[in-house]
Order: sequence, then C-alpha cells, then structure tokens
Amino acid sequence: MLTTPTPHIAAAPGDFGKTVLMPGDPLRSKFIAENFLENPVLVNNVRGVHGYTGTYKGVKVSVMASGMGMPAIGIYSHELYNGYGVENIIRVGSAGSIQEHIHLYDLVIAQGACTDSNFAHQFHFPGTFAPIADFALLSAAVEAAKENGAVYHVGNVNSSDVFYGDHAEVPAGLDTLYNQKKMGVMALEMEAAALYMNAARYGKRALCICTISDHIITGEITTSDERQNAFTTMMKVALDTAVAMENK
Repeated sequence: MLTTPTPHIAAAPGDFGKTVLMPGDPLRSKFIAENFLENPVLVNNVRGVHGYTGTYKGVKVSVMASGMGMPAIGIYSHELYNGYGVENIIRVGSAGSIQEHIHLYDLVIAQGACTDSNFAHQFHFPGTFAPIADFALLSAAVEAAKENGAVYHVGNVNSSDVFYGDHAEVPAGLDTLYNQKKMGVMALEMEAAALYMNAARYGKRALCICTISDHIITGEITTSDERQNAFTTMMKVALDTAVAMENK
C-alpha cells in the first residue's frame, strides 16, 4: 500500500470518492467537474493533472485526468487504487472508429482491450493475458447508456502504444488496420489495456467508455474543442454508472 500523498498525486487520504472518472485531458476533467459535479473541490493539480471531487445525484464522485498513453494511466490508476483506496476507475476518453457502422459521437464501451503494448510483461503472466472490463461496471454502463439515449457499441478496442504509426513499408496483405477490423475491433485508443491490467492485479474494477472523435476509415474528425467539451453524453453515462456502483 502506498502512503499518501503519492509521488504524482497531492490529495489527502479520503479526498477521492469510491469511483473516479479518468479523461485523458486535464481540461476535460475540469469541464466535467464544473458542469456536472455539485460543490467540486480541486484535490490534485500536480503536473497540471486536475483532480476534483464533488457530488453527483447525492453520491461522492471524483474526476482526474490520466494524461495520454498506457504508461501515464498506469501510474495514476496504480496510485489511486493502492494509495487512495479507489475501487472503480472509469476511463472517459476519445477513440478512432475502424468500423463503418460506428460513427462520430457514438459511444464504444470496451468489454475487452487488445494491445500492442508490453505493459503486461511486468506481471510475469505465462502466455498472453486478456485485459477485460469489470462486468458489474460494464452492465451498469450499458443500462446508463440506454437511459441516456446514447448510441453505443460494446466489444473490443485496441489500446496502442503509438499514435503516429510508421505504415509506409507495411507489406501487401499485412495491413494492421485491416487485420484489426476483420477481427471485430471497434476502435483504437491508448489507455484501456493498462487500466484493465492494473485493476485485475489489485482486485479493483475498471471500465473504458470512449466517444468516437474521428473515423479512421472515412477521415471524419472532431476538433480539439469538441473533444474537450462536447462529449457530454459519455460524461452523463459514466456519472450515472458511478452512482449505480456506489453500494456495490
């Protein structure tokens, strides 16, 4: 068990709720706190990673940014789980669709997370570990998505270590995007697999909900302001999930 404050979080013990929403962007964390939480209090701002705690529908809920990529969310989720006793982390992020039927602003709820990362190596697991979401969180999120009228899809995402991949020399027949698409992967993102592995290791719960911010097949894309402020359906779904999990 880590002592608090932890190396990357300056909050005091008890500052976080049972459930923490984790957007990648610190400004999205600020937006959620200011627009959805009652009486939000800034509990962490180390390295500009905004963390807030308030209430939503009478339930204590926190929101703190994770930064980009698996190393970053690996650090913050580890410290929240082990230093602050957080039980549930819900990633609320953006993702790029690789399926024609999954459109901009649709939600993808990651039942599982494929990855090209070596993050699992640290756990000395024989063979290949399959990172999956917690079923209670997943079920609650699906119900919340229905109640909020969201267009949502449940299945696999791919958590990649690279945003700008070097695809120039990929041989014919080895197109990585096609190979993921044909296996039913819904979208590409960069954090879920590490979050799911940390949750599994420490006996905690995790879920990744993403809004489709760009479509890799069609070339459609949202702006940085839209990614920061316009993904409100995802935010409501995640917050309602947090409320549903308060007594579980």
